[in-house]
Amino acid sequence: MLRGLGLLTAGSMLAACGVPTGSDKPAALGSSAAPSAGTDVRGQVTLWMRDDDLLKVFRTVVPAFNAKYPNVKVDLKGVDINTKLPPALISGAGLPDGSFWEDDQIGQHGEHLYDLTALMAKYRDDTIQFKLDVLTQDGRLIGVPWDTDPGLLYYNDAVLSGAGVDPASLTSYDALLDAARAIKAKNPKARPIPLEQDDTLGMMWYTMFLNQQQGHGLVDPSGNLTLDGEASRRALTWIKTVVDEGLGARQKFASTAQITMLDEQIISLVPWAIWFIFIPQSGLKKTTGQWRVANLPAWTQGGARSGLMGGSSFVIPAKAKNPELAWLFYEFAVYDPEGYRKVFSKNSVYPTGLNTVVPSVKSALDPAKPLVERLPQLGGVDNWAISTKAALDIPAGYTAPTWYGQAAKYLGANLQRLMDGKMSVDEVISRSTADIKKNLIDRN
Repeated sequence: MLRGLGLLTAGSMLAACGVPTGSDKPAALGSSAAPSAGTDVRGQVTLWMRDDDLLKVFRTVVPAFNAKYPNVKVDLKGVDINTKLPPALISGAGLPDGSFWEDDQIGQHGEHLYDLTALMAKYRDDTIQFKLDVLTQDGRLIGVPWDTDPGLLYYNDAVLSGAGVDPASLTSYDALLDAARAIKAKNPKARPIPLEQDDTLGMMWYTMFLNQQQGHGLVDPSGNLTLDGEASRRALTWIKTVVDEGLGARQKFASTAQITMLDEQIISLVPWAIWFIFIPQSGLKKTTGQWRVANLPAWTQGGARSGLMGGSSFVIPAKAKNPELAWLFYEFAVYDPEGYRKVFSKNSVYPTGLNTVVPSVKSALDPAKPLVERLPQLGGVDNWAISTKAALDIPAGYTAPTWYGQAAKYLGANLQRLMDGKMSVDEVISRSTADIKKNLIDRN
């Protein structure tokens, strides 16, 4: 039962809350739980965020939220979510009322989260479909979609120009290889395409390539592994070509070594998540104004020019004390124009706006009404129009299997061996498939 509920409203408020009563799955948090009059709502809500700049951004939202709900005290806490939230969900002790969480972590804990289907019903049509897909488990919507992390192509315009490469030609991954070859021919020290050294990030990169080609990722809609499919072989063969021809730079994302390679024009072609933007924006010195951004190349003629790489949402624990208050804050921050403008538009934390992600709300993605400013570090290109188009073009149908977070130790490690030239495409597929089935799928 919900104890210590701080929400005081007229009528049958508590009856509408969908409080867990010992059933196998948490009940739904009913749509009538949200009151119409903000002054009727009282209490304190504790929400967990990562202890980083995003926490500071959401604290700037609180005054606007309190203008609507003046009698709600919002306590935003920065914590190590992946360490603290899972055991709290299981034990029910020390739980927040809501929490930020990466999408690929949420599914494995769905049984401990409220079903938000009813509350989200009026927002479904205004939400990017793949976010709804990734947060749906057994027909239950278990999170409030927040950010969208589309893949984009970042490139050094000066390097391409010096090698005689027209950026407009980079419409296919074969063309990207040809551009890398031309750059290396001009500068033998060049290794234009970054090859990630981290197991998890390397797997996310590869999964982006899968999503771009087939809509889903490591599993199809029936839950079957896709590692031995055409999309997987095409992506792995492309990566191996980058390795075999010496076109790739093996460094960790945003490491000092990688930033040096970017500034020395060794790396110049980066198909990566939108959040690469923070490197030319704040990490480079010599080449910062040389960079540009465009949509990803396509894998096949007429194929998708976008794919997902990352993403996060908000969840409400089934044993939270004040789940309705958590919902009201998330509803305001995500779907209310005043709320999402506070998050994404320029503020004391991000003077040009939060541009490392874009909202999951379709109505917020108007290219004519940018939430962020253009950057001189990207040559003044319309990065808002490019990134929002990419977000809207992410193929639907993606789901993250409950074991996704554990797959990096197998698939991610094998991808590293491929990029180190120590494993073939067939070996990555066969070994990763066997390891995931044995250690992750068959155990569940």
